This record gives sequence, structure tokens and C-alpha cells, in this order.
Amino acid sequence: MPELDSTAAAPAAEAVNRTESDTPAAGSPEAEIVALRAELEAANAKAAESADLYMRARAEGENIRRRAADDVAKAHKFGIEGFAESLLAVADSLEAALAVQNATVESYREGVNITLRQLTQAFEKNKLVAINPVGEKFDPHKHQAIAMVPAEQEPNTVVSVMQKGYMIAERVLRPALVSVAAPK
Repeated sequence: MPELDSTAAAPAAEAVNRTESDTPAAGSPEAEIVALRAELEAANAKAAESADLYMRARAEGENIRRRAADDVAKAHKFGIEGFAESLLAVADSLEAALAVQNATVESYREGVNITLRQLTQAFEKNKLVAINPVGEKFDPHKHQAIAMVPAEQEPNTVVSVMQKGYMIAERVLRPALVSVAAPK
């Protein structure tokens, strides 16, 4: 901002000290100084308001970023809570089976079947899907071929499953270990 020299400052000071009857004539240097001072005050007020709005918007943006980071941290920390709750029944069944003193093989077998059903229900509740592809075309995204065997099926068809695979939300957690029909 240009500085006023001392000769211009004296008339400006006089203009401020005048009463309304002493208002400078339009177009005079004093009137121009008064108008410029009023413009400067308005511009300074607008700049202060803009700076305040900027600081508030910046603080709000920082608060939003911090809340989002907290939400992500909580999602990581508690994301498996529902899945863990659904597995508690399975753990209870296994502990109950171990607490039995004189169990027969048949009662253990029945208990294991019940526990497997509970586990399957927990998987279904949490959208964990088994990959058991017998008879399907081999898919390298979902299956891992362990062997190629001569078979009556079409080539590259899954003949047997050595270990089921699992998916959650269309994402493969573990591919199924399979043997595939060899080309004829």
C-alpha cells in the first residue's frame, strides 16, 4: 500500500477533524482522501470477514478429516465384531464337548455335526461362502489346480476338491484346491 507523504497527511488529518458543515467539496483532494479511507475501511472489513470465513472453513475441513480418520480406525478395530459374536456359539459347543467325561464316538460325531452346522450358519450370516466347484469349469481366480487327472469330464473341468475354498463379498479368501480333468 503506498504511503502518504507528510504534505498529504496534514490535509487528511484536517478533513477528519471537520464537522459536517465543513465537508470537503466533491472532487477536491480532501474529498478523495475521505472516500479512499472509507473504501479502505470497507475493504479491510471485507478482508477480515473473508479471513474469518477461511479459518472457519479450514477448521471444519480439519474436523471432517479427523472424524473420517477416527471412523476408519473404529471400522478396523470393530469390523469383525459381528463375525466374532457369531463364532461364540461354536466355541461354546466345542468347550461343552471337551467337558463331557464318558462320551461315545457316536456322541462326539453328533456333537461335531452340530458344531459344524453352527459354524456354517455363522459363515452364512457373515456372507462367507464356500467354494466347492466339482463339475465346474476350472477358474484360476477361485481354484488352485493340484493335479490333472484323466477323466470322462470335459478338459479343464474340476474333477475333485481336496480342500474347499472360501469367498467373502466376491473376494477370494482361499482358493479351492482341486484336481482337473486332463485334455484327451
